[in-house]
Amino acid sequence: MNAPAQSNFFVELARELRSHLDICHECLALFTMENRLLRGASAWQAGEYDDQRKHLLPRLDSVLIKLRTCRDAWQKMVPAERDRCGEIKNLFQEIQNLLPRILMLDRENQQEMLRRGLIPPAHQPPAAAQQPNFVASLYRRHATA
Repeated sequence: MNAPAQSNFFVELARELRSHLDICHECLALFTMENRLLRGASAWQAGEYDDQRKHLLPRLDSVLIKLRTCRDAWQKMVPAERDRCGEIKNLFQEIQNLLPRILMLDRENQQEMLRRGLIPPAHQPPAAAQQPNFVASLYRRHATA
C-alpha cells in the first residue's frame, strides 16, 4: 500500500472505530440507566427504552459492516505498518475493553427482567446461552483422545 493510500486508510479506520466507540458508549449509558431502574424500588416501565434500542441497532449494524471490511484490510497489513499507528491500536483496545462490560450489563438487565416476568417466554434466550461454559464443555465432550 503506498503512503497516501495507507494514510487515508488509517484516517478512515480511526473514524470508523471512533464511531463504533461512540455507539458503544451510548449502549453502555442506556444499559446502565436500565440497570439502575431495574434494581431500584420504582416500577419498571417495560417499553421505556425500546425506542432508544431500536435506534441504536441499525447504527450499530452499519458501523459493524464497515468495521469488518476495515479490520480485514488491517489484519492483512504487515505488523510493522500497523505498529506505526498507535491511535488505531488504542481504539481497538478501548472497544475490546468496553464490549464485555456492555454485554454483561445487558445480560444482567435481561435476567432481572426475566425475574420480574417482563420478557415473554418466546423472547427468552435458549438454555445454552445461560450456560457460560457450554461451548467449552461441548468441545471437551467431542474432543478426540
